[in-house]
Amino acid sequence: MGYATRRITKDDFDRIVMVIDHWWGGPISTLAHPIFFYELGRFARVVVDESDELVGFLLGFVAEESELTGYVHLVGINPEHRRQGVARTLYQEFTRDCEQGGCVRMKAITTPGNEPSISFHAALGWSVDVLDAYAGPGRRRVVFTKALTPLTVGS
Repeated sequence: MGYATRRITKDDFDRIVMVIDHWWGGPISTLAHPIFFYELGRFARVVVDESDELVGFLLGFVAEESELTGYVHLVGINPEHRRQGVARTLYQEFTRDCEQGGCVRMKAITTPGNEPSISFHAALGWSVDVLDAYAGPGRRRVVFTKALTPLTVGS
């Protein structure tokens, strides 16, 4: 494939905010808030090609609910590199990091009608639930979850 996956750097974050609106086809850069690098970036990952060009990213973090949960906040793939396994690789790496960090489940959300996201998560074995008022009155969301088996050090 010619890609490398690694933890995010400040240069990567700066590149993300420069390309995200183009990659998503509309204004979404406010969702790439700097908190996802500075405070929550330990689990964020990028994929780069042989020339270190940004191919994709996953901004995610571990949330402490009743149990540790790996939360996928935002994923972006360069349109020229879609359907080449980049998103799947990002999810696999993030899931591995979350399992090693003691997470017992994964979670992500999207809006109804985002069929590519719904199909992708379902293909990866995530549960898909549509919840009314999840994001407030009249704001239905599709909530994805997936159980994990936390790994202990040395597993």
